[in-house]
Amino acid sequence: MKKSGGAGQVRVTAGSAGGLWLKVPRDFNSRPTQNRVKQAIFSSLGERVPGAKVLDLYAGTGSLGLEALSRGAESAVFVEKNRLHATLIQENLVYCKLLGQVVNRSVESHLEQKTPACFNLILADPPYIKGVHNLSNDPVIIALRRFIHPDGLLVWEHDSLNRWEVNPHWKLLKTASYGESSVSYLLPL
Repeated sequence: MKKSGGAGQVRVTAGSAGGLWLKVPRDFNSRPTQNRVKQAIFSSLGERVPGAKVLDLYAGTGSLGLEALSRGAESAVFVEKNRLHATLIQENLVYCKLLGQVVNRSVESHLEQKTPACFNLILADPPYIKGVHNLSNDPVIIALRRFIHPDGLLVWEHDSLNRWEVNPHWKLLKTASYGESSVSYLLPL
């Protein structure tokens, strides 16, 4: 493991742990959310973060959930199937002096719970599906409807060529593009 600190590395951008560089595995081959994209996401979320119950899916380093906790979220659950990454998230929580729950299983397995928790904010940065793809039919997005508070918000990072079509479970508020990456904000219906 190493602490980040170079160009393109991952840090907490604001709040109680603001400025801390997160630990990443030396061979980390995932695509973490860029710091500028993360700052834009949390600027858009504004007052939704303090006091929120957060679900961070495909958590990787835990960057999004850690940012939410640092900015005053009440709690965060990190779902990450890679055992090394799940351990890393726990280490980053300790390093940032934040509390959260790390679940070491796949998102799909986690969403099969019979009694789902209710979250105000769901942050998802899954592996990108490259090219033109209808995200509205994604089974994870459909299943997430059971996990969100009626006034909650889903933030989904995806390839900029992916699109949303009319969905009976979600209302698309906006999509912001950052080169090859886009972030969509959805309300439950």
